[in-house]
Amino acid sequence: MDDAVRVLAGLRITALTGAGVSTDSGIPDYRGPDSPPRNPMTYQQFVQDEAFRRHYWARNHVGWQHMHRTHPNAGHRALVRLEERGLLAGIVTQNVDLLHEDAGSRNVIDLHGRYDRVVCLQCRRVVSREHLAERLTALNPGFLESVANDVADIEIAPDADAVIEATSHFRPAPCEFCGGVLKPEIVYFGENVPRARVEAAFALVDDGDALLVAGSSLTVMSGLRFVRHAARAGKPVVIVNRGITRGDVHATVKVDAGTSEVLAQLADLL
Repeated sequence: MDDAVRVLAGLRITALTGAGVSTDSGIPDYRGPDSPPRNPMTYQQFVQDEAFRRHYWARNHVGWQHMHRTHPNAGHRALVRLEERGLLAGIVTQNVDLLHEDAGSRNVIDLHGRYDRVVCLQCRRVVSREHLAERLTALNPGFLESVANDVADIEIAPDADAVIEATSHFRPAPCEFCGGVLKPEIVYFGENVPRARVEAAFALVDDGDALLVAGSSLTVMSGLRFVRHAARAGKPVVIVNRGITRGDVHATVKVDAGTSEVLAQLADLL
């Protein structure tokens, strides 16, 4: 921690956050030391197979209820404090849970999208996830009640996917404007992040004097590229994460600990 404070002191920081930032809000991460094995649905599976889509929407209809009730934790609030004091240029987050915005962060790039919106793959119209929830409930009366007894034990993934098995009877909703396929406005595995969003994220990294990575294993290139970019530019890179990350080789300082406690201490000490 002392090394992290020494490296970041007096610098304007850009933060890159991952699922580990939200674990203390009750949203499990993908690759933390205590995380169960996960096999998220890919973009190709979703667009090519109706059965996969039905299975996804049934699970998401349950998981969305949980995501909708989560709240920011001390780590999210610490980043807000840093931004309010002019020490944080902004946040590039790999999370789709919107907890940074809920906490009060203003300059946030939701790299992988956001769970509260749905897009039609045909006409590209966007509607709120809350509106879709009303349609799905009407199309599937009694479905949520049928799994209510198990909700406390249902595992919710970071993209609001709930681990339930009985989904073959679930009826997904088509786009109400053109009848096309609806998809959450999040970037699936195997799908590319929109170019404009990537360029904005690189610009935000360039705007900072240092990069602070919090709660990401940096396993996928989507996040790792920003660490490599900062390192090539000669910017200090501080990584806060439980366990090893793919970006450790580029780290000026690595803090192997939970993000809530460390970010709160950084906000106090910087």
